[in-house]
Amino acid sequence: MESTLGGGAERDGADGDRAAGVSDRGRQRGVNADAMALTRAAGGWTIGVVCDGVSMSPRSERAARVAAEVGAATLAARLESGTLPEYALTEAAVRAGRAVSALAASADAAPACTYVAGIAGPGGIWSAWIGDSRAYWLPDTGPGMALTEDDTGELDALAAWLGADADAPEPQVRSYRPSGPGRLLLCTDGLWRHLPDAGGLRAALGPAGGGLLPQARALVGHALDAGGQDNITAVLLAVPGARPPAAGTVRYASP
Repeated sequence: MESTLGGGAERDGADGDRAAGVSDRGRQRGVNADAMALTRAAGGWTIGVVCDGVSMSPRSERAARVAAEVGAATLAARLESGTLPEYALTEAAVRAGRAVSALAASADAAPACTYVAGIAGPGGIWSAWIGDSRAYWLPDTGPGMALTEDDTGELDALAAWLGADADAPEPQVRSYRPSGPGRLLLCTDGLWRHLPDAGGLRAALGPAGGGLLPQARALVGHALDAGGQDNITAVLLAVPGARPPAAGTVRYASP
């Protein structure tokens, strides 16, 4: 597995032509509290996880890194064992939450982060999330769409996250079967606050055949050019796509 945590400078990672990601500290943050993980699983699965440390919590960068690594490793193991994608995603989020909770010195000193995971495989794409990190479907042609809905309350305050001071993780899971090729994007709010809709994100990617890593860099570069007020992370998973479209959102009971 390849796992990357942004630090003082831009950090990137790639898994051949199937996945790539870029994480940047931004222009106004002293630490990059975003993290990302990329891996594969037997059976044609490509896996990405992106986490964003909650700024008001201690060691939020550690929380994000632990959650990304545990989430990706659990997904790979469960998918290879034949677990259905929906249940693999749910278990991965729950395990990531437990790992982050274990970092807490006390209930008042609890590292915390948001979480979004995405997988691409023979049957389509799936995403799971807790918090306000997002997943988008960005096709080679067409407008694309958001696959997640932010867990936020009044004044966009975060309503769900991973950490010892949070409720038990209850990730939402969404599946989608694309009718053509494209990319599954996972990102933190350092990107989507500048490009909140799928159409703008798709346009910022550049040419469809430009390669995943240059496209991820283009997205992060757009956010930096717009001010880069926060940490910025973008992960792209390649999706060949060849099936009729179908979508659904459902909550699964925690294992």
